[in-house]
Amino acid sequence: MITAWREAWTGRLLLVGMMAVTVLPFLSLFVTALHPSGTYPPGLAWPSNPQWGNFLRAFEAANMDELLISSVLIVLGVVPISILLGTMAGFAIGHLRVIGSRALFLTFVLGLTLPFEGIITPLYYQIRDMGLLNTRWAIILPLIGLFMPFSVFWMRAHFINMPEELSESARMDGANVWQLFRRIHVPLAMPAISSLGILLFLWTWNQFLLAIVLVDDPTKRTMSGALGAFQGQWGTDIPLLCAGSLLILAPTLAIFLIFQRHFVKALLQGSLKG
Repeated sequence: MITAWREAWTGRLLLVGMMAVTVLPFLSLFVTALHPSGTYPPGLAWPSNPQWGNFLRAFEAANMDELLISSVLIVLGVVPISILLGTMAGFAIGHLRVIGSRALFLTFVLGLTLPFEGIITPLYYQIRDMGLLNTRWAIILPLIGLFMPFSVFWMRAHFINMPEELSESARMDGANVWQLFRRIHVPLAMPAISSLGILLFLWTWNQFLLAIVLVDDPTKRTMSGALGAFQGQWGTDIPLLCAGSLLILAPTLAIFLIFQRHFVKALLQGSLKG
């Protein structure tokens, strides 16, 4: 009885500690964003005269209305195509088990180990030779390719656990491979597909490195690329930078709160299926 009581309180204390570690950076951002522009706030000190207008100034300084439209266009260019290609490849590798599927899967798994930072230089020259530098395609096309290993890995984990009897029954009713995929397996895979869509949206929306390196025009970058507007040649406006960061985080937090049930289900699904 005493052991159970101790375990319960230890678990609660750990949860409170983890919550504090998670919330503290957001609290620091919020407090710093309320200090006068151009100052260097000390720690978590609450300002004597909170500058709530910093959020509006940050929105205007970074042209976030244009960046919001640009981010939506980039997300629309990346997420649907990545989901479509990842679902089809995951079905072929995980359920149809086409010739060479194991080698293909291992190739995609190796792609998961590829860091963005390690390929940014050759990617820059390749995009430049294609004539796509300083366009939104310079972000969309690399992201589709870079998201493909995870998309295939994610969808394969779903399709490999689908019972073979389901496909055999559909084939006996005269369904070909395309009908089997579109009418039987895609509707059953909607939870996995929606979870993948949420993850890809968050990663695309928060993409910073590709937007900064491959696109010079700030209005063609993602929302995260707006952070460069607060860094000058001789210094950085810390309060406006924090206010801008919170504005950029707002849409992703809203998406997470709306779809948090799907997000948690996605994480549990990924931990259970191999």
